[in-house]
Amino acid sequence: MTKNASPSYTLAELASLLNATLIGDGERRVCGLSTLTDAGPDDIAFLANKAYAKHLATTNAAAILLRPEYAEECPTPALLLDNPYLAYAKLSHCFDPLKRDEASVTEVHPTAVISSDVTIGEGVFVGANAVIESGVCLADGVHVGAGSFVGADVSLGARTYLHPNVVLYHGVVIGASSVIHSGAVIGGDGFGFAHDGAQWHKIAQLGGVVIGDNVEVGSCSSIDRGALGDTVIGNDVKIDSQVQIAHNVHIGEHSALAGCVGIAGSTRVGRHCLLGGGVGLAGHLEIADGVQITGMSLVTNSISEAGVYSSGTGSMPNGLWRRNAVRFKQLDELSRRVTRLERHRD
Repeated sequence: MTKNASPSYTLAELASLLNATLIGDGERRVCGLSTLTDAGPDDIAFLANKAYAKHLATTNAAAILLRPEYAEECPTPALLLDNPYLAYAKLSHCFDPLKRDEASVTEVHPTAVISSDVTIGEGVFVGANAVIESGVCLADGVHVGAGSFVGADVSLGARTYLHPNVVLYHGVVIGASSVIHSGAVIGGDGFGFAHDGAQWHKIAQLGGVVIGDNVEVGSCSSIDRGALGDTVIGNDVKIDSQVQIAHNVHIGEHSALAGCVGIAGSTRVGRHCLLGGGVGLAGHLEIADGVQITGMSLVTNSISEAGVYSSGTGSMPNGLWRRNAVRFKQLDELSRRVTRLERHRD
């Protein structure tokens, strides 16, 4: 990992990188990326939401990423493309102060504790006080951050990056180019207990966790191992911070889970699904491909068709909410009264 000091690019270089149409001086250099309102004279900004178009006239940016229809309104040089937000995402890596370059040689800190039978590829980095147990396989370019624990028989694909203080329990499999942030725990026991009428008896969790390629797991998130089969996270899934994924859950490829999502055991989420912040899914559900669930929703039944789903009520003044809560308790009796009236009318 290297830290780059103030990288700069010409607009022509960035236009070529993004396959954008350049309007203005291609030799103009920029050395930062910012919003329209915060940009300085050496920054490039972006306009992805029309609500911010009002800031075009007053921005101090050196250049702006925007759609062609805003070209005439733009007072600065511009890079025209159909998806400015995607362009912003790509450029963010150019200006990332922690941009990672692939190492040419393996580097292992002297305080790391590594079992003698660990397989280590080329260009692997192992940080201070990391612990890597027996049977682990680290493919080329893997980064194991300081203080991380990699349990027995774990397999990490090429260029997968563990930030400091990640915990991977035994037998976890993670594909290539994935990122696991600090405090994440992958492969801990699922919540499995049987009750005999007096006390709880723990069920040994015999499965594992299999994570695909290009997956990102946010800080302090937890993915439990399966009770018998595996918990499975598909390719290109993005998981935010403080997310709980229980045992034997399956998440389909290209889905995204915002912060504080909780998914109970054995639920299967399809491909290209979006779960908003604080969404809760009950156990043993089937969620179809292409489902979007808005923030703070509780889902207790399977969803078989793509679309946008919500539950709960929006915020309102407390007095109104209290009156509505009382009425909610009266709905059953109101329904019975309506039914009786309809029968009487018939």
